[in-house]
Formats: sequence, structure tokens, C-alpha cells
Amino acid sequence: MPFDATDIGLSILKIAIVLFMMLNITPIMVWVERRGSALIQDRPGPNRVGPFGLFQSFADALKFILKEDIVPAGAHKWLYTLAPAVGLFPALTTIAVVPWGRDFRLPEKVWFGHRFFEGRPLFEPVIANVNAGILVVFALASLAVYGIVIAGWSSNNKYSLFGGIRASAQMISYELSLTLAAVSVLLVAGSLRLTDVVWEQTKYFVLFDTIKIPAWNVFSPAMWIAFIVFSVSAFAETNRLPFDFAEAEAELVAGYHTEYSSMKFALFFMAEYMAMGTMSALVVTLFLGGWDIPWYNEPPTWQGFVLSALFFLVKVSVLLFVFVWVRWTIPRLKYDLLMKIGWKVFLPLAILNIVIVAAFIAAGWL
Repeated sequence: MPFDATDIGLSILKIAIVLFMMLNITPIMVWVERRGSALIQDRPGPNRVGPFGLFQSFADALKFILKEDIVPAGAHKWLYTLAPAVGLFPALTTIAVVPWGRDFRLPEKVWFGHRFFEGRPLFEPVIANVNAGILVVFALASLAVYGIVIAGWSSNNKYSLFGGIRASAQMISYELSLTLAAVSVLLVAGSLRLTDVVWEQTKYFVLFDTIKIPAWNVFSPAMWIAFIVFSVSAFAETNRLPFDFAEAEAELVAGYHTEYSSMKFALFFMAEYMAMGTMSALVVTLFLGGWDIPWYNEPPTWQGFVLSALFFLVKVSVLLFVFVWVRWTIPRLKYDLLMKIGWKVFLPLAILNIVIVAAFIAAGWL
């Protein structure tokens, strides 16, 4: 293929934007988590470092950087060092196929005597708009458990090992229902490409020939089971309460990262919050209309792109707050309960929902 500086430049720009957002999720969400938990528990929370404690996250980051990096004497040093990077990689890469705004045509510009954007190239707010987008998400997300298992085994600590074993066992139980819940959405969209999933939701359900309801999958009578199954499974996917069995402080000290300190521990910390952001973006894309603004026709201009991207960010922010809200509201469940829910409840429900959606499609209702 010929060298195209415009495409390369736009790709670098999109990667930079997404990378900036993902790297800033952790300090922002740490502050939201600590202030949110304080609000729920009726206490002040961090309020010393900066106004409203806004700089507390940066103080924590500095602490991690300056702390001594200790490697246990009995640990497998190479795998012990590699595990945090393996855990961070899926959280940072799965967002690449998620669209975060409406596409638009770039206007031609002449700068310094050179013509840019000649032929009005299309700016698609997604790093990789691949045909098998959803498969890429699940394939990369499933690699996250390897980082946890490697960390648990290489630490030479029984609590860490228990945490790694728990993570691998629970992944099998919830990944099936998570994937099958997404299949219902793909049946309606008729495509594995996430941009097609969003465009399918920009339509409307019309009631009584007058009332227009956005055709988001969450509003579809055939999709609410898939939405519930996928959303609850997302908590297990991100190791968040009430399903944080791989950490389980009351039982396993800190689980798989018991022996970690300094920046190695910080990488696990970052991976958790980045995974929360990715799963929130995925729930928004599959069930909440993605970047679609209800009852508003986004123009194919940069203004329409900005509005849609901001609306997408608002939806993701609401779901991120739900993660925090649930953590400080619902206690940790028994470990075997997740296994029972995954195999005996969510898996049959996800299969049943596929049958219901297929019936709706065959009847012409979707």
C-alpha cells in the first residue's frame, strides 16, 4: 500500500487521545472512589492535598514511585516482574476497537503553502475499526487473567497463589455468560463491527405513531436480560466488589498482589481502573447507544463529533460511578456463589436471551 502521511497522522492522533484518557482514568477514579466512599460513609475523605483533595492521587503516585521495590527471596524474579505488565496490556489495548464519537469529514486546509486533508479524508473516532471488533475485545480481555495467575504463582506466597487460582476458576464461569450476552446484540446489528452496533442504535422505536424512543438495546424488550447479565459479569471481569475474590482482603490479605510494592503494585492498580473504563465503554457501546445523543441528529461535522464524544464520555462516567457505588454498597459475596450464578443462572439466561432475540428478528420485530 502507498505511504499515506494523513492516515498515519490521524492514527497517531487517535492513539494519543485514547492513551491520554486511559492514563488519566486512574488518578481521576482514585479521587472519585475515595471521595465517593467518604460520602457514602458520612466522613470527609481526602481533603488536605489540594482543594477537595484533588491532588491526593498525584501524591499517591509520587509515593509509589519513591517506594522501595522489594522482590521476595523465593519469588521467580523474571515472571514476578513480568506479571504487572501482562495484566496492564489487555486493559490498555481493548479500548482500541471501541468507537467514541461520530465520524466526520475533515475540511481541506492550506498551511504554510501545503494542502492538507486533500480529498476530505474521513475521521473515524476509533483506533481500529476492524470487522471482528467484539472478538478482539474478548480475546484481549481474556488475557488479563494470565497476569493475575502469573503474579500469584511467581510470588511464592500461598495467599497470592490462592488469589491466582480463584481468578482463573471464576473467569471460566463468567466469561461464557459475558460473551453470550453480547451475541444477542450482534444478532440485532448483524455485524461484529462495534461501529455498526452503534449505528443500529441511532434509530428509534415508535409507539402509537407519535412517541419516539431511542433504539438503544437497553430499551429493547428482548435485550434487558442480556444487559443485566453483561453488566453484572463486568464486575467479575474487572475484579470489583462484590466479586473481587482474587484480592479478598478479609481472606487472602491482598490476594495475587500481596507481595507487590512500588510501581509494580501501581501497575496492577492502573490495570483495574483502566479495565473499569474499558468495560464501561463497552456497556455503553453495546447497550446504551454508544455516542448517540437521543432525539438529536448529530451532523457529520467536527461540532457533531465533539458533542457525540462528550455525550459518550458522560455515559461512561456515569457507569464508572456505578462501579464505585456498588463497591461501597454491596458486601463481598461467598466465592462459590459467583460460580453458581455464572453456571446455573447467567449461562441459561444468556442462552435463553439469544433464542428470544432470534425469535424477535424472525418475526420482524427487531
